[in-house]
This record gives sequence, structure tokens and C-alpha cells, in this order.
Amino acid sequence: MLKNRVLLLLVLLFFSLMSCDSKYYFDEYKSVPKKWHKDSIVSFKIVPPDSINPYNLFVNLRNTSAYKYNNLFLIVEMVFPHGKTVKDTLEYKMADPSGKFLGTGYSDIKENKLWYKEQVIFNESGEYEVNIQQAMRENGMVNGVEELEGITDVGFSIEEKKLKK
Repeated sequence: MLKNRVLLLLVLLFFSLMSCDSKYYFDEYKSVPKKWHKDSIVSFKIVPPDSINPYNLFVNLRNTSAYKYNNLFLIVEMVFPHGKTVKDTLEYKMADPSGKFLGTGYSDIKENKLWYKEQVIFNESGEYEVNIQQAMRENGMVNGVEELEGITDVGFSIEEKKLKK
């Protein structure tokens, strides 16, 4: 009886691993001080695996209940190896209308995997740099939030989507 359960568990584990449809090539987090200053930039240096396949890019965040907003504005800049720079201002939902945080995690810390760019082909060889900066504003205020509380880690990931057979 116990042998059958162990065997069933191993079979289920095998199929769950085989059904994964993406492969991470880069996945890194950097801790943010207790408060994320508006001038503080979190940077990642990336050497893509190839210049042929398309990849999906994600900004990853961990936040605590000290985060007091329903959304998050970020400035994400990608610097290409030959000097070209692409800068985007992005808005992400961090909580539902009731105030419950989105993301995964059972404790006080929630992890969010946020879309940055889809189906990117890294057509320049060399090292890319991704810079992430918070750009939060309070309603009616011109100046940004000087020190943002509740974000503990900022990450960046690159994954290749496999074609489903």
C-alpha cells in the first residue's frame, strides 16, 4: 500500500515537471533597503543565451503589508550592448479593489511576477543592463514619493517559452 502511494507520488511529480512550459535563463533578486528611495536604481547585468529565440521578460517584486498603495509605478530602462536605450514607465496592480494584495505567498511577504516585455529577441551580442526605479506619486502631488515603504526585493527574470506539442 505504501509502495503504491510512493510510486503514484513519483509519477505525478515526473509529469508535473515535464509539463512545465517555460525555462528560466536569468532570475535574480536584489534587496531594497527598508525604504526604496526615488533616486535609488536597482540594476541587473544580463548576457542573453542567444540572439535567435524570443524571450519573455519579467520584473519580480516582493512586498510586505507595509506597502500602502494599490498600484506601483516603475521606470524600467534597458541599455543595449551598443548604447541604445529603451525606457518605459510601467504601472502594475498590487492589490485588488478590497485592498487584498495580489501575488503569491502565505506569509506577510507577497511575490509578484510582472510582465515587462513579451517575445523579445536579443539581436545585439554582449551585455545588456536593466535598471529599475520606483516612480510612485500620491494623488494630487507633483513630487514623487521620496521613500517607498513595503518593497523588500526587486528582481528581473528572462524565460524562454517552449512551443507546446
